[in-house]
Amino acid sequence: MYFPLSGVTVDPWLPPLVAFVISFFTSMGGISGAFLLLPFQMSFLHYTHPSVSSTNQLYNIVAIPPGVYRYWREGRMLWPLTWTVVLGTLPGVLIGALVRVNGLRDPKNFKLFAAMVLLYIGGKLVLDQLKKNAGAKRPSEQRFQRAKNGASAGSAAQDYTVQVMDTSLRRFSFTFQGEYFDVNRTSVFLLCFVVGIVGGIYGIGGGAIIAPFLVSFCKLPIYTIGGATLMGTLVTSVAGVAFYTAIAPFYPQLAVAPDWLLGLLFGLGGMLGMYCGARCQKYVPAKLIKWLLAVIILLTASRYLLEFFS
Repeated sequence: MYFPLSGVTVDPWLPPLVAFVISFFTSMGGISGAFLLLPFQMSFLHYTHPSVSSTNQLYNIVAIPPGVYRYWREGRMLWPLTWTVVLGTLPGVLIGALVRVNGLRDPKNFKLFAAMVLLYIGGKLVLDQLKKNAGAKRPSEQRFQRAKNGASAGSAAQDYTVQVMDTSLRRFSFTFQGEYFDVNRTSVFLLCFVVGIVGGIYGIGGGAIIAPFLVSFCKLPIYTIGGATLMGTLVTSVAGVAFYTAIAPFYPQLAVAPDWLLGLLFGLGGMLGMYCGARCQKYVPAKLIKWLLAVIILLTASRYLLEFFS
């Protein structure tokens, strides 16, 4: 099947299948999977125009809502964190879109940029895992073991509910699995603004960078950030697609607007994978989720570096 807007020729069943597999695993870490979908488009479909970034964000718009719904239904949406992520990344995404169109048109340079982003994400996850005491089990791991050994479904659902305790313009706090967490909202906001610029360039919404930061620096349980980072990615992706589409007439020599049909095919697969991943997340150890993401990310980054220097 030929997609005229992107110039891609691919069997129509392949984009949904790839998106399903990617989103199933990445959604467990609060990540849409767009950061891995873009390498697939560039390396296997040879889709390297600036519009690949907006097509990637279109995938987010279609794929993410079922995952967010699942987190909300299970009481795992941390709303103070959600709105901090959204308000921080939104202006950054618009700036990143302009940088992508004006400064990173060359596919080779963009691959180097993508490799640097992925190396940071993967390296941060690996370092975070190596710093932990291999012999000590976190409460979330203990609860996973109890669920695995036959804990009741009602008890498991109660264990994974997030309870917001206090919120203000500068801080918010919540409890999860009997632990108390206090978060500096200002620092998260500033981080999200910077990440939004990177996400706008790369076409990922920023969740893939924010999630490791929240886990590593803010010490938040990975089970509590999934809904917030996915919702932030959804809102910023809507803004990104709208902005890329709006500026497309000013760059008639470039493919800037998303390939709607290709993006929808990716999104349909991602929609199902996102829902299934969000539903299965609480039954999978957080450590396994992080290592799986780290390995995939670093392998993708290595491939880009090899292509850049070859």
